[in-house]
Amino acid sequence: MTARLEGYAAAVLGMAPDTRAVERAAGAAAVEHLIVNHPRLSAAMTDTAVPAAARRALLDDLLQGRVDDEVRRVVRFAAGSVAGPAVPAALAWIAHYAHHVADGQDVVPGPLGHLASRDRVGGFATALCEESVPEQLDEIEDELFRFARTVETAPALRGALTDRDLPAKVRRGVVEDLVVGKVQPATARMVDYAVAAGRPRDLVGTLHWLVEHVADVRGWRVALVASAREMGSQEREQLVASLDRLTGRPVELQVVVEPSLLAGVRVRIGDLQVDATARGRLDLLEDHMAAAGWADRGFGGGRTRLSDAGEAAQGAGRADGSVSGRGAQEPEGES
Repeated sequence: MTARLEGYAAAVLGMAPDTRAVERAAGAAAVEHLIVNHPRLSAAMTDTAVPAAARRALLDDLLQGRVDDEVRRVVRFAAGSVAGPAVPAALAWIAHYAHHVADGQDVVPGPLGHLASRDRVGGFATALCEESVPEQLDEIEDELFRFARTVETAPALRGALTDRDLPAKVRRGVVEDLVVGKVQPATARMVDYAVAAGRPRDLVGTLHWLVEHVADVRGWRVALVASAREMGSQEREQLVASLDRLTGRPVELQVVVEPSLLAGVRVRIGDLQVDATARGRLDLLEDHMAAAGWADRGFGGGRTRLSDAGEAAQGAGRADGSVSGRGAQEPEGES
């Protein structure tokens, strides 16, 4: 079982029982037994030479009309997202998960590492994106970005939602009060699952990662732009055109204004970041000066090289007759 499959199953099969939970559990168990009791089918599923797309298509055709549509979706996803030899184990896990939900047991996502937890949230988002039309995806992306910025810029809210000592149920309740009925249901579910199944300290990063994930589903790339001032329409168009050429895909800007940058913009697309701000250049200059041994003498005092300061101090010591170092002797007392 992979983290992505866990998230996908949570979105499609649910995390709490409903009127069809028992039917889904029976269907998932039937799929597991089908693979186990038919050696030729099992061999085809686990053969590493069989492409993932072929495994998905085979199971999809085989299960059409025989099991619940939600079960077929999760099985199809599993067949394409895990390695061939791991397919039987993935199907067994799906059956166990569906049975767990049908029994009314709480499904509590376990702790995972940084990348795995994002992957789990990504699997959940993938399932919801499959159920959404392009126009909805555009709105979901925008709502996720706005909520990420809200959390990022509100210290009290950020502190509550990223407090790992605060029970997940309480943090999810805070999110419910903020988003349910105010955004699309898919957006609310993604944010809720990011709180429930992500790492608390990485919530803002996970939300921004979800923005990029939804844009990628749409075939777009998201550029997070921090500007020292509001950007005009012509500036936006020029920046978009440059980034389109850079990435080879259409780019959508998500712009925030940060006056502390003084001038220019800072752009991040995935792992690529370009800092063309005055603040960034000043910080870089300061780093270079510090590396070269320059130190600040205080307000109005300018800067001086540390080596020059050391030589001046030594010269001052020689001029007033003082002696420093291990060989220094204390003056003799009076007899």
